[in-house]
Amino acid sequence: MSKLQPARGTRDIYGDEARRMNAVVETFRRVAGSYGFEEISTPIFEFTDVFRRPLGEASDVVSKEMYTFEDRGGEEITLRPEFTAGVCRAFISNGMQQNLPCRLMSNGPAFRYERPQKGRYRQFHQINAELLGPENPEADVEQIAMAWRLLRELGLGDKVILHLNTLGDVESRVAYREALVAYFEAHRDKLSEDSVRRLETNPLRILDSKDEGDKLIVADAPLLSAHLNEASHTFFESVKAGLEAVGVPYEHDERLVRGLDYYTHTAFEFVTTELGAQGTVLAGGRYDGLIEKLGGPAVAGVGWAGGIERLAMLSDLDLREVRPVMIMPMGEAATLKAFALAEDMREAGLTVLADRSGNMKKRLNRANKANARFAVILGDNELEAGNVMVKELDSGEQWEVPFGGLVASIKA
Repeated sequence: MSKLQPARGTRDIYGDEARRMNAVVETFRRVAGSYGFEEISTPIFEFTDVFRRPLGEASDVVSKEMYTFEDRGGEEITLRPEFTAGVCRAFISNGMQQNLPCRLMSNGPAFRYERPQKGRYRQFHQINAELLGPENPEADVEQIAMAWRLLRELGLGDKVILHLNTLGDVESRVAYREALVAYFEAHRDKLSEDSVRRLETNPLRILDSKDEGDKLIVADAPLLSAHLNEASHTFFESVKAGLEAVGVPYEHDERLVRGLDYYTHTAFEFVTTELGAQGTVLAGGRYDGLIEKLGGPAVAGVGWAGGIERLAMLSDLDLREVRPVMIMPMGEAATLKAFALAEDMREAGLTVLADRSGNMKKRLNRANKANARFAVILGDNELEAGNVMVKELDSGEQWEVPFGGLVASIKA
């Protein structure tokens, strides 16, 4: 029988990688919590329409990447490819519109069928923040500032740059779409097959094509800035002014678009050059029409998501490994006492491992492999005297201490 392996695009997460990813999530919770965000956990799978309706049939996510299946009850179900649609569904389902503004943070796995590469998997993990209710540009500034604070606390301030653009309001996008279609129609015979399809469904996505031939055509395509109405222009200027006021550096990237249909106005990405071509580590924008597309009320929203794997790979986290105490009872009576001593140490916040087999040399070797700081040795003689022997494994120093003074001695 061949050795079992994880399915392509998935992997087991443990050890240092698990510690790094957990540290990213805990930092996110702390930073988002300081902005008043509360945690929400939505199901990993939803009815397919939760994603199909807002993301759009023409998006790559819906047309190529979603894991969709029919369950035993005949319902069409999809593993979540992203968080925003599911969070907005939960917002509607739970009547949260009665308590606006609504600040929601979440994290966990998501699923997309695509070619695995460095920092990108078919089962991947994201942190996600959604601010629902405010229609003003100040909300966009707050969300971007929060993301920037998180990245700095992860030690990425000098490894990423913010790319910023506006997609305009609906009126501006309609005008721009007409200009794009006219331009790309004149170059239809030179476009890639994917871009020809997008020309009929979502021409803005051609601007983000990775095809080298498409890139040459896109270089001379009309810019959205030339088709912004006054309201869209004013909104974007307010976002830029707000970012400058709070000290968030940015580059205005006029070719930046979002891959999902529900975005409007602000679009942004924090990009690094340290992960090759797939350099986006955190991205988001405003999506004022999304909740209506799901059948809810007209509630504005702005949010972002970050890839935990990529953030963990890049971050400068101080992962101080917790060094355990190894307790080593010798004999049946000592083993029973060791149970109680170990619980006392854990109650005091120490990490304790127990080693109850083998000679002392083997036990000390296992303690060193576990990177234990202390060995607590308890045999018949120590039990009779009411003491334990404590050995500091780095220096080799050892001393006796009464049962009642064990915790204090180790902590000291």
